[in-house]
Amino acid sequence: MNTQLWWYVARSGGLVAWALVSASVLWGLVLSTKSMRSTVRPNWVLDLHRFLGGLSVVFTAVHVLGILADKYVHFGLTEVLVPFTGTWHPDAVAGGIVAAYLLVAVEVTSLLRNKMSKRAWRLTHFASFPLFIAATLHLATAGTDRHSLLLRLAVAAVVVAVTAFTVRRVWQIGQVPSQPTRPIPARRSDSARR
Repeated sequence: MNTQLWWYVARSGGLVAWALVSASVLWGLVLSTKSMRSTVRPNWVLDLHRFLGGLSVVFTAVHVLGILADKYVHFGLTEVLVPFTGTWHPDAVAGGIVAAYLLVAVEVTSLLRNKMSKRAWRLTHFASFPLFIAATLHLATAGTDRHSLLLRLAVAAVVVAVTAFTVRRVWQIGQVPSQPTRPIPARRSDSARR
């Protein structure tokens, strides 16, 4: 087990990072679609979303450090930081690298939200969708556990949930709130004003 310790650290770190990214994306969609019925949202509701996102950065770092420390595949800094530079599943690894960069961008801008325009923050936060897709593709194509039936079922369930909430959110954005019609006041004629 000692010779494979870092491989297990890398694998478990990657699985936990994907689960946390997925949970953060789902929780963000629950918040943005206002799927929670309560009219009063306590502070912890948004804090949980932020916590999940921050923790996903930590476990992504654990995943990358585990890969660097493992000597079986021999990943160096270049192979974990620059897409398509490695020889082991370069396309699949590139998806993970892109996902990591998107994750960092979303997290940094979330931390700096009060110092940014709402539009810039929102545009960067939309990167959560390609982040989720890239991370899921990385898991499905590079992950050692990708052949596990349990993992495939979990990934399928999460993808369906994210898709359903995303469709709901897009539908809500497309809805124009109905404005109550008010009668237009009749203009008084010049003779009535005098």
